[in-house]
Amino acid sequence: MAGNAEDSRESEADQGARRRHRTLFRAAERRRNPPLRRTDITVTDEHAVRRAVKAASLGNAMEWFDFGIYSYLAVTIGHVFFPSGNATVELLSSFATFAVSFLVRPLGGMVFGPLGDKIGRKSVLAMTMIMMAIGTFAIGLIPSYGTIGFWAPALLIFFRLVQGFSTGGEYGGASTFIAEYAPDRRRGFFGSFLELGTLAGYVGAAGLVTVLTTVLGSGGMESWGWRVPFLVAGPIGLVGLYLRLRLDETPAFQKLEDASLHRASEAASAVETTAKGDLAKIFRQYWPSLLLCVCLVGAYNITDYMLLSYMPTYLSDEMHYSETNGLLILIGTMVVLMLLINQVGRLSDRIGRKPVLMAGMLGYLFLSLPAFLLVGQGSPVALAGGMLLLGLSLVCMLGTMSAALPALFPTEVRYGSLSIGYNVATSLFGGTTPLVITALISVTGSELMPAYYAMAAALVGVVAVVCMKETARRPLAGSPPSVATPEEAAEMVESQAPVPRF
Repeated sequence: MAGNAEDSRESEADQGARRRHRTLFRAAERRRNPPLRRTDITVTDEHAVRRAVKAASLGNAMEWFDFGIYSYLAVTIGHVFFPSGNATVELLSSFATFAVSFLVRPLGGMVFGPLGDKIGRKSVLAMTMIMMAIGTFAIGLIPSYGTIGFWAPALLIFFRLVQGFSTGGEYGGASTFIAEYAPDRRRGFFGSFLELGTLAGYVGAAGLVTVLTTVLGSGGMESWGWRVPFLVAGPIGLVGLYLRLRLDETPAFQKLEDASLHRASEAASAVETTAKGDLAKIFRQYWPSLLLCVCLVGAYNITDYMLLSYMPTYLSDEMHYSETNGLLILIGTMVVLMLLINQVGRLSDRIGRKPVLMAGMLGYLFLSLPAFLLVGQGSPVALAGGMLLLGLSLVCMLGTMSAALPALFPTEVRYGSLSIGYNVATSLFGGTTPLVITALISVTGSELMPAYYAMAAALVGVVAVVCMKETARRPLAGSPPSVATPEEAAEMVESQAPVPRF
């Protein structure tokens, strides 16, 4: 009580000082928060924004094309690289190889992320694209276990590690790139194109696998057909690399770099920070935002990988649907999500990130069990209804997360912090989802384990959304305001002008 009384007296004293010295306090406040000048505001170029969105989204589409292929061909890959005669062991071995690439993603994030904050987003995104294309293309060339024995799974694991390491710098960089290019009032809309690329990659992978399976049959797929989707990644990677190399650096990074050059003296400019120092700074100063990022991404990735990666295997192995029918229904679900995702991004610009994210988390918390009960009914209508329930909850996260996550961190550490937080969560919870769910079903015998796992993840997500700050229609931390037109910039400056007194 004594402490409260003392705080109250100090507050009254501060207010008294403010009343006596209004001009002095007003000047100090203006010095701490100087009014915006027209030159402080970034006016975006619509064509440049669209080029940036296209280049970043294509890389994301390629990443998820690869992971989609591996997920949809998990049974076939198990037969080709892990022949044991036991279907469950083959499937678990295949998913373990799927998960192993996620183990090195945090390492990739720790290397590429701080590097992107130091030398620029564009150069690092070009490097990750090259590595990803090489890793995916190389998998399509690996001989089978029957041809080279142990070396087949060893090479598969090696190139999965190459993919995982490169992907560690992909999402953090791509989402940062779009967020820093987009105007503040439309960041959710433009950011949603990144996850449109995710869905496009999955639809492309599922569609190609479905066509190949239909044309070649199981025997043809195991013989050579499984290689085709991996080999397609080579040309896609070259196109993505071309698009990324044509881009300019983001306006936010350019302004940060210019400000750093103006502040640096000749002596200071000779001293370079190390990657180790950058990482220490991130963990020491931004650990609350990093923890929030891990919780958000963990909840989002478990639900994402469960529906888009694991579901085809669940439908064929656990529910005994034909592989083709299950993939066709999943493709239909994803096409619906593709039609909705940009509208969800636009909605998050209008009403805020938190309400839209919360709708997605609550959807998984309360609708996962009914959705899986519908899937278990057996009829195509019930299956489609269950998948759509899960998909509509997921699209609330897909359309919002790529704008919400970059806003958690300031410009100087955004790429590094987001890459570390995103990839730690993805490594622990995303890539392991198919393996964990398969093991849980095997141990418990319950076909509803995917629903319970998603509900647990959604509960963590609800708490994380409650704890985050609303960032819609606001400048990114550490960056100047970004607007779409000169008129909007002039309006922003005028709104800060003092009101004349008469």
